[in-house]
Amino acid sequence: MKTEKNILVAFILNLAFSIFEFIGGVATSSVAIISDAVHDISDALSIGVSYFLERKSKKQPDEIFTYGYARYSVLGGAITTSILLISSVIVIYNGVLRIINPVKINYNGMILFAVIGVVVNFCAAWFTKDGNSINQKAVNLHMLEDVFGWIVVLIGAIVMWFTDISIIDPIMSIGVALFILIHSIKHLKSIIGLFLLKAPDNIDINELKEHLREIDSVKDVHHIHIWSLDGQSNYATMHIVADKNDKEMKDKIKHELKHHGICHSTLEFETSNEACNNKHCYVEHKIKSCHHHHH
Repeated sequence: MKTEKNILVAFILNLAFSIFEFIGGVATSSVAIISDAVHDISDALSIGVSYFLERKSKKQPDEIFTYGYARYSVLGGAITTSILLISSVIVIYNGVLRIINPVKINYNGMILFAVIGVVVNFCAAWFTKDGNSINQKAVNLHMLEDVFGWIVVLIGAIVMWFTDISIIDPIMSIGVALFILIHSIKHLKSIIGLFLLKAPDNIDINELKEHLREIDSVKDVHHIHIWSLDGQSNYATMHIVADKNDKEMKDKIKHELKHHGICHSTLEFETSNEACNNKHCYVEHKIKSCHHHHH
């Protein structure tokens, strides 16, 4: 619940502020401030999207979404990050244009706006700092970048005030945009990994197999599939070969899986004389061939 309220507060703060900022950028004719405004407006929009999707992601599983709605939060992260990518590219483009045709800038106004910018965004970042959903992380990343962006603008404005080198302004806006671009691409990669059912980075499947095989009466483990719903809760399915299927062994297996960060698992038990449905799959290293089995 707290996550949602924080996202809403951040949304309202951001939207109001980005409008104020846009006016400021135009008034001082600073492209760094205007580009920050573009960035902030896109942040605000994406936070709005996040807010609705974060709410949706809290719904319990039902007959339609049997895994629950957690992926909605990931979708929020994907949309937010994509918007961020696009706005960074626009900012870089405008910065380059400004380097080619420099403009006179009102430094005093710029310093004033930058001070307000640092303060407001610092508050927003503070609001969104506790949260562990991918969505919330994306929102907080936006906030931290805004604080960072404003600090850079402030320093730049002070330097320009002393030196009158107005080209510093577009160079700053490009610098901040590049920083954001690189972060967004990294973030997007991990989100796409989730949608493509990539095994979670922090789980070593081979190590997990070895540990499971060490459990008494477990003869073999195969068909291990591990995926994550939202970057936090991990799911696994696997076949366990064991000649006696007792509760104690099952508990040990579940305990080992929990230790590896897997809280939801579906186990299928087989005896050693029963070949796995797909004969090929039974041989560990031939697991690939079971996919071509029906061709």
